Amino acid sequence: MFIAYVVLAVLLSVLLVVSGRAKLVKDKDIAETLTRLGVPHNWFPILALLEFAGALGLLAGIVYRPLGIAASIGVVLYFVGAVVSHLRVKDVKGAPVPTVLVLVSAAPLVLGLATH
Repeated sequence: MFIAYVVLAVLLSVLLVVSGRAKLVKDKDIAETLTRLGVPHNWFPILALLEFAGALGLLAGIVYRPLGIAASIGVVLYFVGAVVSHLRVKDVKGAPVPTVLVLVSAAPLVLGLATH
């Protein structure tokens, strides 16, 4: 299970870094989606920072599991917030991606707790 945690933590960290970078450079598609959800442009760097912190925490959790568990909880909550943001503006078509990411980000949490 430790190897599964490491693989998931690394893959999710890469995803978070790519997503955070897209917010920092205000990628056209990401910016349009976030604007449609009512997210102010000055929040983009904050959201990116949260994603970078989650990625770093997941990777640090490989060595120090409590930090990885805390980071996993934060990443799950981040994506739950994304789902809520989509549903709040009745963007049902946009909700499946963050919903899947909630489930994907929950996997390192479960594995982290199981191997702690």
